[in-house]
Amino acid sequence: MDGWFVDDRCTNCDAARQLAPGLIDEHEGKSRILREPQDAAETRLLHAAVFACPTRSIRPASGRPDPALDPFPMALDDAVMICGHNSPHTAGANSYLLLRPSGTAMMVDTPRWSRELATRYAESGPITDVLLTHRDHAAHGRRYADHFGARLWIHEGDLDAAPDADQVIRGTEPREIAEGVTVHPLPGHTRGSVLYLADGRYCFSGDSFYWSRTTGDLAVADSVTWYSIEELARSLDRVAGRLRFAWVLPGHGDRHRLTTDQMSLRLRALAGRTRLLRPRPVDFAAVRW
Repeated sequence: MDGWFVDDRCTNCDAARQLAPGLIDEHEGKSRILREPQDAAETRLLHAAVFACPTRSIRPASGRPDPALDPFPMALDDAVMICGHNSPHTAGANSYLLLRPSGTAMMVDTPRWSRELATRYAESGPITDVLLTHRDHAAHGRRYADHFGARLWIHEGDLDAAPDADQVIRGTEPREIAEGVTVHPLPGHTRGSVLYLADGRYCFSGDSFYWSRTTGDLAVADSVTWYSIEELARSLDRVAGRLRFAWVLPGHGDRHRLTTDQMSLRLRALAGRTRLLRPRPVDFAAVRW
C-alpha cells in the first residue's frame, strides 16, 4: 500500500490481525495491510495493532504512529485488560491484567519491559502477582515483579526459565492462589505449562489452547508443541470436565467469549480431537490462526 505498510521484520505472530480484522490479514506467512483505514475508528484499530506488534512492523506512510492513539492497556471485559506492547522475547505473546475486587491487579504473562509501561499498567491498581503460564513467556517476569513488588509464579516444570520465582507451582492438581483465582497445571505445550482460571469466567490458557479464526473453534497449536502432544491430550482430558469459563484468553491465538456451557462443550470436544493427534516436527507456519 502507498500509505500503511508492514515491513519485512514481521514474524507472523498474529497479534496485529487479532486487533484489526478486516484491515490486516495473512499472506505467505506474513501480515499485510488489506486497505487503508476509512475513518477514525479504523485508524484507532490500526494503531492498536501498531502498539501490540512485537517487531513494530506496522507503520503509516510517515513511519511514525501517533503515540496519543496507543490504547494499552485496553479493556476486554469488566475485569480484564490486554497489555499490548507484545515482546519479541516472548515470541510476541499477548499478556493481560486481571483486575480484582479489592482494587488490586494481577499480570498474566508479560509485555515488553519499560519503566513507562510498568507505571501505566499499575494505574489499573497495585499489581500483586505476575503469573507466568510457561517458560516461553517468562522473559520479563522478574523485572515486572521487582518493579511492582509482586510475587512471581511459575510451575516447577519450567522453573529453569524463572529460577528466582517467588512461588513455585508443583504437581498436576489445581491450586487456589488467590480468592477466585485457581491455577491448573497443564503439561503438554511445555513440561510446566499451566492455565489460570479466574472467577469462573476467565481462562488464561497460555499456549495450551486458543480460539482459531480459521476453524471457528478452540484449537491446540500441535505444530508448536515443544514437550508432548500426548501429554497435552492427557492434560485436557483431566481438566475438560472441571473448567467453567466464558472467555478464553491465550498467549498466542485469538481470544473469544461464549456462554460457559458452550465453552465447556467445545473444550471437551477439543480434548477428544487432541487425543487423535500425533507428534510432528515444529512448524510455526502450520498454525491455523
